[in-house]
Amino acid sequence: MLVLTENAVAAIRDLMVGEDLPEDAGLRIASKPGDAAALELSLATTPEDGDQVIEREDVRVFLEPTAAATLDDRTLDADVATGGATPTFRVTRRTG
Repeated sequence: MLVLTENAVAAIRDLMVGEDLPEDAGLRIASKPGDAAALELSLATTPEDGDQVIEREDVRVFLEPTAAATLDDRTLDADVATGGATPTFRVTRRTG
């Protein structure tokens, strides 16, 4: 299962601030149509059918099934944005 770092949680929380989203909304990660190796990130009000839901603190991530399989042994980290900049997310392989 994908693991979220503290920085990823903070970055997702920052992305949702000021958005008109319900409390149970989250970040959705899906494989890009036509290129399963590429991932798309978007804010979503609810998970789609078949999505895996990961919750940490007050943050939710919805993983489309192909993306969930790709990210099963990975960690989602982020460089937290400052001054209103968009955060940069990165996926790394877990070791150990």
